[in-house]
Amino acid sequence: VDMYAKCGSLEEARKVFDKLPNRTVVSWCAMIAGYAWCGNYRLAVQCLEDMRQQGLRPVDVTFTSILSACSHAGLVDEGRRFFKSMMEEHGITPGVEHYNCMVDLLSRAGHLNEAENLLQTVQPDIIGWTSLLTACRTYGNVELGRRCFEQVVQLDPNSAGAYVLMSNIYANACMWEDANKIEELRKCVGAWKKPGRAWIEVNNKVHEFVVGDKNHPQRDEIDAKLKMLNKQIKEGGYMPQLDLVLRPMPDEDKEDALCGHCEKLAVAFGLVSTPRDRIIRATKNLRVCGDCHNATKIISKIERREIIISDAYRIHHFKDGACSCGDYF
Repeated sequence: VDMYAKCGSLEEARKVFDKLPNRTVVSWCAMIAGYAWCGNYRLAVQCLEDMRQQGLRPVDVTFTSILSACSHAGLVDEGRRFFKSMMEEHGITPGVEHYNCMVDLLSRAGHLNEAENLLQTVQPDIIGWTSLLTACRTYGNVELGRRCFEQVVQLDPNSAGAYVLMSNIYANACMWEDANKIEELRKCVGAWKKPGRAWIEVNNKVHEFVVGDKNHPQRDEIDAKLKMLNKQIKEGGYMPQLDLVLRPMPDEDKEDALCGHCEKLAVAFGLVSTPRDRIIRATKNLRVCGDCHNATKIISKIERREIIISDAYRIHHFKDGACSCGDYF
């Protein structure tokens, strides 16, 4: 159940789950987590209700999944309700993972001050502060971003992601001097950025791609496919998000840089290497970028292919020009 769900195959996960002779709390939680990972709040909650009707009580892990589902769907009021019922109805004391889910939920939805206040009531945790720092980049909150950055580097001075996020916040605010200082500080402490990587399995072999990868033996074929796709998706309404490339360079070079993102390379390889009736499945070690997300939606429609990308935070299922996340990620 867990394996199928994490591959984005919820139907297969449900088939296995329905065939289980005895469904324990563990199997129910695996199914609920699968729905949450894929962003299907409605089915995650339905699964929770079915579990309770079977006479099984939810445990702490159950609420972690439910709160995660609320976060992925942007359902703040529902998340607050489950967080409250967890304590009052089920007698479960929230752990750090539950607070992190609430911080992520509030941060994504733009309730930044409430998220900060919640973080200040619990033991410092790098995941929660990083979630809020990420939201500060999304919402352009420089001052709160500084406070989050200070908290993160106190907990982990070598957190490269924190330096990158803070540098991006400054760059988006055109505070170039501050952005450069953060980059220099990152290098001084030796916090090296994790390169984006994507993997795709074709004919029982796993192929790995990194940003700007030029080493794949089918690179020419991949480049040709990307060039054709770029023209087609522009005709379909795609606009390159050049603001995501923070380095100063001509717009044409920025567009080329976006085309070299690892998930685009993996998807293009999948398109030229698999039958048209095959679902394309790729995995990325970081969060999928907004530009690749928008491009992949249109690619799924043009190519009439289902594309599933599992990133570090959730699963994106692209089909007919739309994504299962509803563009909330």
